[in-house]
Amino acid sequence: MTDHYFEPLKNFRFRVIWDGSPVVGIRRIGTLRRTTEVVRHSEGGESLASRKSPGKTEYDAIILERGISNDRAFEVWANQVWSLGGDSRARKEFRKDVTLEVYDDAGQLALVYRLLRCWVSEYQALPDLDAGAAGIAVETIKLETEGWVRDPGGGHMGAVSSDADAGGGRG
Repeated sequence: MTDHYFEPLKNFRFRVIWDGSPVVGIRRIGTLRRTTEVVRHSEGGESLASRKSPGKTEYDAIILERGISNDRAFEVWANQVWSLGGDSRARKEFRKDVTLEVYDDAGQLALVYRLLRCWVSEYQALPDLDAGAAGIAVETIKLETEGWVRDPGGGHMGAVSSDADAGGGRG
């Protein structure tokens, strides 16, 4: 158990990075969620009770939204998948690792997640346009991923306390 109290992170201080650069204007990121299939089985002589084991793990697609600007990063990446055709260079580069950084109230890096081998499965270039509405035009991409991991060295919340290293706090 740690002696320090950390204020819970807010959900509006984050940054997305791919190709080594921050992606401007991201206003919303969908959840990072994974689901592991439950495999049920019985052992000989125990026909009254079933056992459960983990099976395949699936990672949900991640939605990124941002206001439309001169930055064409969403469109360029989406076009790499859409125009694969016979272009071997595009085929090799349509998957990217994406970094998601989350910051605390003081602006310090708190958490880092690595989204692995992502590619764009859906691209929305324009929303419904309405001359009577007041809002910004938003473009959206849907990223398929083969997994994500929390970077243990990324930010102050990625660090493991010495109590956890020693097994402290576990019954």
